[in-house]
Amino acid sequence: MHPNKNIKVFLVDDDAFNLTLTQQQLLNLGYANVAAFENGTDCLNNLAEKPEVVFLDHTMEGVTGFDVLKKIRRVNPDIFVVMLSAQENMNTAIDSLKYGAFDYIIKGPQQGNKIENALERITEIMVVLKKTKLPAWRRLLSFI
Repeated sequence: MHPNKNIKVFLVDDDAFNLTLTQQQLLNLGYANVAAFENGTDCLNNLAEKPEVVFLDHTMEGVTGFDVLKKIRRVNPDIFVVMLSAQENMNTAIDSLKYGAFDYIIKGPQQGNKIENALERITEIMVVLKKTKLPAWRRLLSFI
C-alpha cells in the first residue's frame, strides 16, 4: 500500500446509504484508516483522533456541514475538509470554499473519481508541506 494512503480520513453524512457508499469508494482506493460518522457532532467530538482529511456532507439534520466546517477550521486549520453535496448550487460551493473547504464535490456517478482526484491533490500538498518547516497557515499561503 502506498504510504500516503495511511492517512486518517473522517466521513460525515447523515444518509446511511451515502456514508456506506463513500466509505466503500475510499476502501476501493486503498484508504483503510477511515472513520464514519452519521452526524457532525460525533465528528467534532472525535477530532482528537487527528484526521488529516474530512469528507463532510453539506446538508445534515441538526448541525449543518457549514457549522462543522467552521468548527473544524477553528480547532485545527491543518485538516483538509472536502464538502460533499447533492446541491449543484454555485453559491453553496463558493461559501464552502470561503469558509475553508479544500474542495466541493457534487454527489453522483462521478463522485468516486472526484474523491480520488481530491485525495491525490491533498497527498501532493501534504508531501510539500512536510518538506517545509513553516506553520501550516504560512505553507498554505504559498499555494495561492
